[in-house]
Amino acid sequence: MPAGDIARATGTRQNTLSSNLNILSAAGLISSRRDGRSIIYSAAYGGIDDLLNFLLDDCCGAAPEGCGLPSGRIRTCAAVSSESA
Repeated sequence: MPAGDIARATGTRQNTLSSNLNILSAAGLISSRRDGRSIIYSAAYGGIDDLLNFLLDDCCGAAPEGCGLPSGRIRTCAAVSSESA
C-alpha cells in the first residue's frame, strides 16, 4: 500500500507516518519497494512471526493459554499469507 493511502486510512499525519514506517522497516516488520515515484509498503510476515513468537515465549511463558490464546499450534502470519495466495 502506498504511504499516502496508509496515511489516509489511519488518519496519521505524513511526517508521523514516515517516522513510524522507518521504525517498522528497521524492525523488519514491513518491507518497501519503489514503484515509479511511489513507495509501496507491505507486511514482512517473517518478521511479524518472529515478533509473535518472542511475545508468546516472553510474555506467555511459551504457554499461549496463559495469555488467553487457544492451546495448540498458533498459525503463523506466513502460514496464513501462503494459504490466501
